[in-house]
Amino acid sequence: MRLGFDLTLEQAQKLIMTPELRQAIQILQFTGQELWQYVEKQMEDNPLLELENKRENEENIEAYDNKLKEVDWKEYSEQYDDISYRNTINRDENENTFENYVSARTSLKEHLFFQLNLSIFDKKLKKIGEFIIECIDRNGYLINSASEIAEQLSVEVNLVEKVIKIIQTFEPAGICARNLKECLLLQLEAKGVNNPDIREIIINYLEDVAQNRLSKISKELNISLKSVQWICDFIKSLEPKPGRGFAHDSDEVKYIIPDVYLYYVEGEYVIQVNDSSSPRLIINNYYRQLLSKSSDESTMNFLNDRLNSAMWLIKSIEQRRMTIYKVVESILKYQIDFFEKGTKSLKPLTLKDIAEEIGVHESTVSRATNGKYIQTPRGLFELKYFFSSGISSGDGTISSTSIKSIIKEIVENENPKKPLSDQQIVKILKTKNIDISRRTIAKYRDELGIASSSGRRRY
Repeated sequence: MRLGFDLTLEQAQKLIMTPELRQAIQILQFTGQELWQYVEKQMEDNPLLELENKRENEENIEAYDNKLKEVDWKEYSEQYDDISYRNTINRDENENTFENYVSARTSLKEHLFFQLNLSIFDKKLKKIGEFIIECIDRNGYLINSASEIAEQLSVEVNLVEKVIKIIQTFEPAGICARNLKECLLLQLEAKGVNNPDIREIIINYLEDVAQNRLSKISKELNISLKSVQWICDFIKSLEPKPGRGFAHDSDEVKYIIPDVYLYYVEGEYVIQVNDSSSPRLIINNYYRQLLSKSSDESTMNFLNDRLNSAMWLIKSIEQRRMTIYKVVESILKYQIDFFEKGTKSLKPLTLKDIAEEIGVHESTVSRATNGKYIQTPRGLFELKYFFSSGISSGDGTISSTSIKSIIKEIVENENPKKPLSDQQIVKILKTKNIDISRRTIAKYRDELGIASSSGRRRY
């Protein structure tokens, strides 16, 4: 073995990700909202960037300077008073603002405080009631025990219990309960239902009701199956979370802005990328002309650097737009039967299929479909929805999503008194040339939120 120090030259291939390439990959992965936030930050850092149509295209340095000179500052200043510098307001005009038409939802605690002020007039009891209401969670349950509340307020436990009983008579029915059983019993009292069998089942058989073990309840309480079925249906009609119908501070309005629209126009599908989700940027004319007229070297270097950064950002956003368009176009080609016939016609599709179709890497397709949505004539879908594994059948390969749709339809059309077992569903699918195991049926059924045959049985 030879040891020593040598100087040698070698050629090697290495993949180096430049900052520009990292930015392009990051922009492709952004959702519409994330992209807007990123662009707004870039516009704060780069004065050369502005949104399209933000200013008139004919604006230039000379026109901008002339516009400033044409302003009558004396007249402009007269619009403001000397003290507050506020613009004068004509009170005779009718003001129409969006705030006039927006209604605020009442929160649960506001609703309870309103009823408390109408029900309790003793200051000591009202103070206890206010503390109890603050201890009620968003579902309407009391999260502190009476002894804990009494200890914190330094009052007698019986006073706390008295106020709890009063609050439990408030709307909505079942409020201020300490557990599910108490919540359901309070709703029975509010409805004036005095059936002892219903109370007995709520107190001792809620778990059996959830598991649909009606035969056990019928035998132990000596009630007919038909009556047990009716009681269970009535119990399920009660509200287990009485507070969820009210607004909460943590509630957020969640809505989706589609990244792509798919229209059916005169017998063909038209793809339109949503421009509002991908901002259109341009170079500011003022700085563009300043770049050609400035003689200061440091200014030129700064503007050139910002210009290159701005051009690369604009190019990356446009490339993102075109990539999403190509991916959707390829998905439309593969899943045309789905858009024409429905979920049962959804074909198995992988990222690799789309990547080979448009000539990019699988990771690029994954980034282009992650968190992106498409509005179609059949509804709003995430682009990931169209990618699913396939199962071999007599007619070729069928996607797992299509099989789930078929299973759901079979269960909806079954006899509720004799629900189909997983093995029976396997046999029905075999008649449709779909060979699938019972274990897979059980897995798909759980994913669809469908109970087992015993849980679906009606008496």
